[in-house]
Amino acid sequence: MISRFLPVKVRRLLGIRVTTRPPAFQLIEQSAQLAPLLAALDRVEEVSLDTEADNMFHYRTRVCLLQFLVGGEVFLVDVLAPGMQLDPLWTKLARKHLIMHGSDFDLRLLHDLCRFRALSLFDTMLAAQLLNRQRIGLAALLEEHFGVAIDKSGQKANWSARPITPKLLTYAALDVWHLPALRDILTRELAKRGRLPWLEQQCRAQIEAGSTGFAPPDENDWRIGKSERLRGRGLSILHAVWHWREAQAKRIDTAPFKVCGNELLLRIAFAAEADGATPESVLGSVHLGRRHDRIFPSLAEAVRAGFDRDPKSLPRRPGRDSRQAALTQSEVELLDRIKADRDQVAARIELDPTLIASRAQLAQIARAPAQLDTVLLRWQADLLRDVPSLKN
Repeated sequence: MISRFLPVKVRRLLGIRVTTRPPAFQLIEQSAQLAPLLAALDRVEEVSLDTEADNMFHYRTRVCLLQFLVGGEVFLVDVLAPGMQLDPLWTKLARKHLIMHGSDFDLRLLHDLCRFRALSLFDTMLAAQLLNRQRIGLAALLEEHFGVAIDKSGQKANWSARPITPKLLTYAALDVWHLPALRDILTRELAKRGRLPWLEQQCRAQIEAGSTGFAPPDENDWRIGKSERLRGRGLSILHAVWHWREAQAKRIDTAPFKVCGNELLLRIAFAAEADGATPESVLGSVHLGRRHDRIFPSLAEAVRAGFDRDPKSLPRRPGRDSRQAALTQSEVELLDRIKADRDQVAARIELDPTLIASRAQLAQIARAPAQLDTVLLRWQADLLRDVPSLKN
């Protein structure tokens, strides 16, 4: 069993057979089939968990599949199966320690689905980041440690399509099958470097962030990309065509980017600001492609509506957060000194500097150095507490 935790290259050199046989799994497609999973949960303290969603294919994201590794058994739960009732599952899962990879999206998704909140967590992606791994994706880590090559096409699959193909089910099972062994490998490395407390703090923060779910729609969501450079009519056009795209995506139940990308919306808006621009001149530069010809008339209507709208009637930008206000010259100079110190600390301990503090966090600290422990997690603050720029 110990050999399982050795890197795959080492195991091959030692003559240890490396197996990539896919794990067996139980597919649960009816509420009545949940009993074995619920019973298995009663026997364990920790669970490996992953989710698959359909955000690439539908207007509103849905959880499509849940993957569990419980006591050595893999269970795949079809969340979209007719009549599936999962309340007993959430109740038991909320009492378990979770092993996940890149849990932020999943935790937010589950919060919005059923207000789920994790009890505790080990996130293998966060662990890999704290070990300064250059490749932190699950596929890369599984290949490195277990010789498993995961078909990455599963990352872009339509998980809402039924029936789910055997190939995709195997992909889903592999997402959780190696997580406990990967956790053990990363735990040993973190312990050697004294960074396990760092991960514990990161995971607690991840749970807190996930428990807020995704941000609700906002009346200023249309202010995309470089929209702050627009003035007057360009803003009215952008507002109109962004809402046009949303309406089209909702009507045909697809992701908005599949109607058209932000780049096209901004190109239309900036074209509208040219001297002498008219709806016809702007629309003449738009090329949606042959398969989108049928929606061109509605786009043209949106552009004309944008030309007719007074930009002053648009929703106003929210007031600037005091934490994002422009820094004074002395604060900018302090920010630069703190950043230089942060970079030196990061180089010394071999860590991505932004894991210690992002630029936005550094700006908050430059504005109010006494708030160091409020802005950062304890391990991050401890690394910066005694740097020269914050001693004075």
